[in-house]
Amino acid sequence: MTHSYLIAGFGGQGLLFAGKFLVYKGMLEGKEVSWLPSYGPAMRGGTANCSVIVSDEPVGSPIVDHPDVLMVMNLPSLDKYEDAVVPGGTIFVDSTLIERKVRRTDVNVCYVPATRLAAESGMTTLANMILTGKILKVLGEYDQAGVDEALRHVVSARHPEMFDFNQKALALGRDYE
Repeated sequence: MTHSYLIAGFGGQGLLFAGKFLVYKGMLEGKEVSWLPSYGPAMRGGTANCSVIVSDEPVGSPIVDHPDVLMVMNLPSLDKYEDAVVPGGTIFVDSTLIERKVRRTDVNVCYVPATRLAAESGMTTLANMILTGKILKVLGEYDQAGVDEALRHVVSARHPEMFDFNQKALALGRDYE
């Protein structure tokens, strides 16, 4: 089983953190992984994305041209990457920030108002993890022990309070219907 993810939006939305979380989760499960970040001309507010591969087999190239999972947190990213998703793949859209609907009919789509949910929950910077929780749920890969262990590896030791916030954000995404 291989999942290739493309996570895209603006710098500062935690896209690379979400990708790193997915990689650590996969690595801790004994999977082969790859994480390739890409920044636009400005880190905060410019475009940013990362390619993530989690596989049972060795990863030959870290580049994801045709993801089976696309997570987008801004309209330019949806416009740019919608057509790249493989038929039958899934697109996860932050519907708070992106009003337009996905035009393709050969992909699955999950609209999650992640930015609104994050703001209402007092976790304004964690819309990325709300979407990530939804991704894990839809893929059937939400395992609390695995989620917690991966968070222990990616949450900074300087901000241990962020562990609980990230845990809550992932669960909020998991439970969103």
